[in-house]
Amino acid sequence: MTDSIDRRSLVAAGVTVLLWASAFVAIRSAGEHYSPGALAFGRLFAGSVVLVVVLLVRREGWPPRAAWPGIVASGVLWFGVYMVALNWGEREVDAGTAAMVVNVGPVLIALLSGWLLREGFPRRVLAGIAVSFAGAVVVGFSTSGGGDASVLGVLLCVVAAATYAIGVTFQKPALRHASAVQVTTFGCLVGMVACAPFAGQLVSEMDGAPLSSTIDVVYLGVFPTALAFITWAYALARTTAAKMGATTYAVPAIVIVMSWLLLSEVPGWFTLVGGVLCLAGVAITRARSRKTAAVPPAEPAESVTG
Repeated sequence: MTDSIDRRSLVAAGVTVLLWASAFVAIRSAGEHYSPGALAFGRLFAGSVVLVVVLLVRREGWPPRAAWPGIVASGVLWFGVYMVALNWGEREVDAGTAAMVVNVGPVLIALLSGWLLREGFPRRVLAGIAVSFAGAVVVGFSTSGGGDASVLGVLLCVVAAATYAIGVTFQKPALRHASAVQVTTFGCLVGMVACAPFAGQLVSEMDGAPLSSTIDVVYLGVFPTALAFITWAYALARTTAAKMGATTYAVPAIVIVMSWLLLSEVPGWFTLVGGVLCLAGVAITRARSRKTAAVPPAEPAESVTG
């Protein structure tokens, strides 16, 4: 039973990473016609519609009171501030610089979860994070445009990394009291409310934007937000925040493959080496030691998805 649960959590994490990787392409495309705040609000609005429908179909009501502090904090920081900062930051710096800065996030998650959530600092996880971060730096340098990075852009990416890490740290305790669907739905709604001041921009920019860009916004809401955040929460409830954070280091490697297959952008050897390092680091963090394998982890006290 435990092995099947672990396999399901790995599949859920894989879906999340794949969809978040695809978001980079959609954000860059939609960002040509939508401002950072409008793009964030449109994405969260589309995601909220889908998530509320899922919540109603599953007949899951309001989360327990104990889950709300984590839901509100992660909603404002991760769903709200993070998305606006990242959308804006990618306008100011090249993709390579953005990848390097934002990938500080999993390192911060490991530190915060080890300290605040008392998950400790397992050597295997820290070693995997170090390897993956090195890979992210290699990918960043290899895909960098070579120009001077905007100070504003770098600062925005730092804000994105920090709010992502803090949001995950707050979300983990909320999943002890509420389901993945509840935490994701209400977190997305909180983020949408936080981005509501940009609603007017979205409406005005929609008139001049091509249909393809608007479809990108809807795609970002339905898949990388609604679906991917549910699968993320499902997996997060069954493992440590540090391991889940390290799993996202697979995103740069997947983006390389997607660019290769969809955009015919053949990566250089330096980029491929960085991608392999990212994946190797993730494999290290997810591998079980012999002692751990001999004693299977206990099943979560509450079923997250029912």
